[in-house]
Amino acid sequence: MATLPAHDVTDTHEISNQPPPVGDRDLWAGDPALRDHAVAAGAEADHLADYGAQMGRAEMVEAGRRARGTQPEAVLFDAGGRRLDEVRFHPAYHRLLEVGIGAGYSALPWEGRSGGHATHAAMVYLTSQIEPGVCCPMTMTYAAVPALRADTELLRTWVPKLTARVYDGAAQPLGRKPGATMGMAMTEKQGGSDVRANTTRAVREGDHYRLRGHKWFCSAPMSDGFLMLAQAPEGLTCFLVPRWREDGRNMVHIQRLKDKLGNRANASAEIELADAYAHRLGDEGAGVRTIIEMVHHTRLDTSMAPAGLMRAALDHAHHWAAHRSVFQKQLIDQPLMRSVLADLALDWEGTLALGLYVAAAFDRDDEPSRAFARLAVALAKYLGNKLCPGLVYEAMEAMGGMGYVEDTDLPMLYREAPLNSIWEGSGNVICLDILRTLRKEPLAGEVLSAELGEAMGQSRGFDAALRAHMARFPKLPEEGEARWYVESLATLLVGSVLMRSAPAAVADAYVATRLHGDRGRTAGAIGGVDTDAILSRLSP
Repeated sequence: MATLPAHDVTDTHEISNQPPPVGDRDLWAGDPALRDHAVAAGAEADHLADYGAQMGRAEMVEAGRRARGTQPEAVLFDAGGRRLDEVRFHPAYHRLLEVGIGAGYSALPWEGRSGGHATHAAMVYLTSQIEPGVCCPMTMTYAAVPALRADTELLRTWVPKLTARVYDGAAQPLGRKPGATMGMAMTEKQGGSDVRANTTRAVREGDHYRLRGHKWFCSAPMSDGFLMLAQAPEGLTCFLVPRWREDGRNMVHIQRLKDKLGNRANASAEIELADAYAHRLGDEGAGVRTIIEMVHHTRLDTSMAPAGLMRAALDHAHHWAAHRSVFQKQLIDQPLMRSVLADLALDWEGTLALGLYVAAAFDRDDEPSRAFARLAVALAKYLGNKLCPGLVYEAMEAMGGMGYVEDTDLPMLYREAPLNSIWEGSGNVICLDILRTLRKEPLAGEVLSAELGEAMGQSRGFDAALRAHMARFPKLPEEGEARWYVESLATLLVGSVLMRSAPAAVADAYVATRLHGDRGRTAGAIGGVDTDAILSRLSP
């Protein structure tokens, strides 16, 4: 629908020195860094071109604002006191899911197409720029597919619906729906990340089980099914719990929705399982081993989402600076502002490049690549999410007071920035997982060493940094130094990836400012980098 432009003159003053509305954008054509790294990762460029153009339209941006502006509402009972246990969303939320699922966000990697995971990862990046909250149900739906391979019948019944490019938000049994979504509910109040402390009990009843207990966090509670862990006679076991049975509602009771800092378009709930009907997935006692496949794939998305948030924040700050005059000079032309934005852009492009490089390893079907993916996705998740909140804050500051008000998206991005570091393993959990992988899976470390070794000889700075890392950590560190070790290793890996798929000016600047101590502690406290080349990656 066409709209008339706003008045730029009022009764009291002329409105000037304000950036124009952004309008429609092409998130693919306008992002040379995405194009470079996605193509290098083997992603489908034509598909991403279509999706990026669609997601950047002003109507999709407005749908995102409406979806999070009207928060989900729990409707627990009908007028007669009968349980409903439903969550109602703004229609814009459903519209965004229709577009994402219809474009193959959840399905692409499982359709046998080349570069499916890399294309999916780029779609996570693009969607996160518009409305991060809708990524959660689509990400879990994508990630549930490999976990369901533990049971032939569940694979046959559920996967065709999970990989259908059809979104159906209706509350009805799986057999009546053309497409379905999958959620997850693992966390319990007494255990948190320690899922082995879960107390939800599973009792066998014929060919199925009944689950009784409580889940402190249930992500996307209006999903058609959920993967959960519960204590069965042989130990912690994975289960698929449908939200509906074919003959009626399952006994999954919503207690309340979480009042979260961010991710407001998406619902998260506390639930009680009142002898809920459940299918066992995998062997009794093998719960962690079964569900880890889902966790592994959700970690890919939590390493890509921060890159999308960073890009969105930088887009706002760059647009503001490019159209704002301060002290008789365009803000974007002021050397200090250029240093700040260029410094931030290095963290954004490094996060994007590493995430897509890891996604390419998900697409390769050989054991060295699988081992590398298990390790590298954790490195990418850790580093990108630690950098994201600081970058969003600096972008907010670059816009001054406008960055602090809800008329812009910066407050939303700021609230969203910590989420992906917490979801699917906080920083400490990720660091411990990395040490555990390196101890128990030597191949992962060997492939990573080979990856870093291939970059040797291209940059004196990189070579010196890698030698310094090896001298500081000749063996795996003690737990107390795990964050130092992981940050160093992840940053080296980013540098090696940028040297392969980014312009020399970007890679050289990253190595000089991230792998050496020749910089300050705050954004923009750098020197000797080609800010023009770096900022051209934001606005070609």
